Amino acid sequence: MDLRVSLVEGILELKNPILSAAGSFGSGLEYQPYGDITQLGGIITNGLSLYPCAGSPLPRIAAAPAGLLSSVGTQNDGAEYFIREVLPRLPWQSVPIIPNINAGRVEEFSELAGLLAAEEGVTALEVNLSCHNSNRAGQRFCQNPVTAARAINAVKRFAGNKPVIAKLSPEIMDIVEVARAVEAAGADAISCIGKVQGLAVDVRGRRPVLGNVTGGLSGPAVKPIALRCVWQIAQVVKIPVIGVGGITCARDVLEFLLVGAHAVSVGSASFSDPETIFRIVQELPAVCEEYGIEDIKAFRGSLQI
Repeated sequence: MDLRVSLVEGILELKNPILSAAGSFGSGLEYQPYGDITQLGGIITNGLSLYPCAGSPLPRIAAAPAGLLSSVGTQNDGAEYFIREVLPRLPWQSVPIIPNINAGRVEEFSELAGLLAAEEGVTALEVNLSCHNSNRAGQRFCQNPVTAARAINAVKRFAGNKPVIAKLSPEIMDIVEVARAVEAAGADAISCIGKVQGLAVDVRGRRPVLGNVTGGLSGPAVKPIALRCVWQIAQVVKIPVIGVGGITCARDVLEFLLVGAHAVSVGSASFSDPETIFRIVQELPAVCEEYGIEDIKAFRGSLQI
């Protein structure tokens, strides 16, 4: 079965619709003992910042019903370290490498885009619009269509011919309005959803469980929200949508394709079982056959209302 997906014709071509999600797959190298990373549709790396970032205080992870709360805080060694030490070790000639970029100012997004897009091994960039905007009292970029569009426009201007993916969060007044804004600003694709903010508390200790107090909820608990957002966005934009949130099996992938996604990113499931994403890739053809799906392009967006 032909599972190939074209997100940006001639530039961002996937052998299948399964990508790793930022924040759950490291750079990709960490998962090599569990499967062949070149068999994935693409690798979206952990979030990168312009300079090294220590991340959030411990503890950073807490269990939640049907999911996981996490607050890592974009711990990373910076973009230049990634370019120098990590990218040369990644199989970028065999699988698209898509760094996820994080910044607190539009100017930082521009500089990051310029640094990374200059590298042959970087196929595209995913822009984390859930970052806090230093110029707007910490409001997240994606909470405002104007600031979201400015960030994407800045990245596009410095990304050359490298495609730009806008990653959106559902924690905004109207995700459709923001989706339209980033498409107009030049985004080549939209990824959704980012994590939903939550809180876990220790009744005995009368304290938050996470060192950063709140954290992002991911896992099966957020899948209905993610499906709703993908469905809404896919109806109003002309660019591809990548579904993210609660994907644990091949059937989940089909659910996202059914509501209009071109591809999906597998996230927190890789924490509980690092072989999950590789198993999904292997099982997807048989599951498509089980449901009578002969052409995923024709199947995409075929939800009947």
